[in-house]
Amino acid sequence: MTEAPDPAPIPHTGPQGSQVAFLLSQLGEHASQAFARRVAELDLTPAQAGLLRSVALAPGQHQQELARRLGMSPSRFVAFVDAIEERGLVERRRNPKDRRFQDLYLAPKGEEAMRGLAEAALAHEEAICAGLDPQERIALGELLRRVAEAQQLTAGVHPGYRRLNPRRDGA
Repeated sequence: MTEAPDPAPIPHTGPQGSQVAFLLSQLGEHASQAFARRVAELDLTPAQAGLLRSVALAPGQHQQELARRLGMSPSRFVAFVDAIEERGLVERRRNPKDRRFQDLYLAPKGEEAMRGLAEAALAHEEAICAGLDPQERIALGELLRRVAEAQQLTAGVHPGYRRLNPRRDGA
């Protein structure tokens, strides 16, 4: 009778099998889904919430600049902005220095949405970091920023914008 070969060993990942990449992926997916549920209560998608945040943090950016920062093609970005402009959340204004450009600003309804988003983001942060004390949260944040920088990720921009389909993703 022939013996079955030993199964392949489970790959050892990182120091003492820490599986950091897996844990980041697992937590990232969990956090993304939980955030999506929170912003859905505000009648927003995560992508719309992110765009509102980007406009709120730097009002007056022109569309091309913001599309480039988010890693979106200009044509997809225009359709994305059209949808939230129709809802009264943002407004386009002609750039006074170069009339070819449209600058983005929060509309009053968008400012109201940002207040709800701020509350949702705080509740989300608290829920995700519930197992950590304040010092551990700070340390984890610093470590994750270093990992993100080493991966050359744009600070404050979710890489999912590159794959965003305005029709499919609720924009």
